[in-house]
Amino acid sequence: MDEQPRTTVFRDLRPLGGDPVDLVVVDGTVAAEPVGEAAVVDCGGRIALPTLVDAHIHPDKTTWGEPWHSRSPARGIAEFGAQDAELFRASPTPVGVRAERLMAHAVTRGTRAVRAHADVAPVYGLEGLEGVRRAARNLGHALDVQTVAFPQHGVRRSPGTDGLLEEAVRTGLADLVGGIDPEGFDGDPDGQLDLVFGIADRHGVGVDIHLHDHGDLGVRTMDAVIERTRALDMGGSVTVSHAFCVALAGEDFDRLAARIGAAGISLTTVAPDTARVLPVARLREHGVLVGVGSDGVRDSWSPFGDADMLHRAHMTARALRSRLDEELSDAYLTAAHSGAEVVGLPAADLAVGSPADFLLVDGECLPQVVVDLPPRRTVVRAGRVVARDGRLV
Repeated sequence: MDEQPRTTVFRDLRPLGGDPVDLVVVDGTVAAEPVGEAAVVDCGGRIALPTLVDAHIHPDKTTWGEPWHSRSPARGIAEFGAQDAELFRASPTPVGVRAERLMAHAVTRGTRAVRAHADVAPVYGLEGLEGVRRAARNLGHALDVQTVAFPQHGVRRSPGTDGLLEEAVRTGLADLVGGIDPEGFDGDPDGQLDLVFGIADRHGVGVDIHLHDHGDLGVRTMDAVIERTRALDMGGSVTVSHAFCVALAGEDFDRLAARIGAAGISLTTVAPDTARVLPVARLREHGVLVGVGSDGVRDSWSPFGDADMLHRAHMTARALRSRLDEELSDAYLTAAHSGAEVVGLPAADLAVGSPADFLLVDGECLPQVVVDLPPRRTVVRAGRVVARDGRLV
């Protein structure tokens, strides 16, 4: 006998802070009418918002939930990378346990998906990626996880990394292949980019490159990424993370943004400050998709971070000097809908036919929620309650 559709009615919620409605969910999708018997969840008039996407996070590095880690002075990517390796070796807790703890916390704060960058280098082998994959399997009922094989230590600077990147993608441990400042850090722009795009082309995966370089150096690298994306017809499959050269482009902004948009390259920002946050609205005018991410969370680089994407939307709004209601709301919806598009998921916009992925909060309206950061009372994934009051169900 065929299994009957599973129907749940979420009673008395306010989509995006609007008028109260009963939201019908059938087999994990928002529906117009119930099918068969329905379970009922009383939402108490709370605001329902789309769950969020963390489009850039490093869960393999985290000390979340561990004893306090005191950090040493460091300057530059190489020194921070060396401290990553020291912490990795010294940690008594396996990377998979730490990553799962952090990503489970993210779920309780309303995250539906993450793009997880995990370091790949001879000092780690593929252990970081393997740990993140184990964590992803354990949380599969509540969270979508994309993995990126990330050469934090460089490719030319760390011989043997090229083979590990290829193996990570070939074996399916990584969904995308990453890169890092091919010229400014690695000193081999053509070599690194040819390697990264070659792996992506051979295995049919996406690319996500960290680009911290700015000025002429950053723009030159961005142009090289654009050229390879076009040459391999990889529009829609390439992301540049941080992209400080775009935020700081000055008079060259429109030219650069137009080229990025025409090539189908997405960007991600972690809203580090008012100077380097990506100007989301201006980029959207050029057809550039921008996701938002947490970056590192309590790792060797920084004691800060909480993997709370509502908090990150708040930080984005502040960095962009948002003041109007529509600007505050846009910061949230960028982290929700644009982030979903970056990782290839449909928007969870609470409309009929959309995934029933949403969170419930007490509040007046979406702009007020972005400012006040209320507790997430309930988190729903595919029509099932997966967290309540900060705890996984």
